[in-house]
Amino acid sequence: MTTSRSTYHHGELRQAVLAAALDVIATDGPGALSLRDLARRAGVSHAAPAHHFKDRTGLLTAIAAEGYELLAEALAGTAGLRERGVRYVRFATEHPAHFQVMFQPELLRADDPDLLAAKERASAELRTGVADLGAVPDARTAGIAAWSLAHGFATLLLTHNVRDAVGDRDPEEYFRSLTGLLSGGGAPQLPTGERE
Repeated sequence: MTTSRSTYHHGELRQAVLAAALDVIATDGPGALSLRDLARRAGVSHAAPAHHFKDRTGLLTAIAAEGYELLAEALAGTAGLRERGVRYVRFATEHPAHFQVMFQPELLRADDPDLLAAKERASAELRTGVADLGAVPDARTAGIAAWSLAHGFATLLLTHNVRDAVGDRDPEEYFRSLTGLLSGGGAPQLPTGERE
């Protein structure tokens, strides 16, 4: 059944455009987005997406805000910094289009209230993970170090730069091994085929 423009309710059209945009980003990157193309995909007039998002920057900002909200939800209630890192990697693999957009500030309206609120919520969840460490000499630097490890691994994973290293292993388990290595827990355990 094809959805026509007359059957969309206000929120449904917004979600349809967001979903279509996420599909485009996942396959072709954010540079391929066009409001006119998204309107065609959603079966609505070319002006309809602009009604919700104003322009391409507004659409990308909405995607980033949604991504930060999803990230905050993914991190909430997770005990321990390592497991928050695992959840971060899981978020990136489950929401790669959001992940691509969230960390490209040049594509976004930096002063958007929804984006700022969502970023703060996600940041608060990340800070809670650092607080779980107890007293650390420089909590901000510890937080950046932890974020760098999780974000770097997630980025390398999504861009297929660690495909050979991860192999058939679960990326989340591999990430746990990496954090164990850096915290003095020994070298990551390699699958049998990778051991020398």
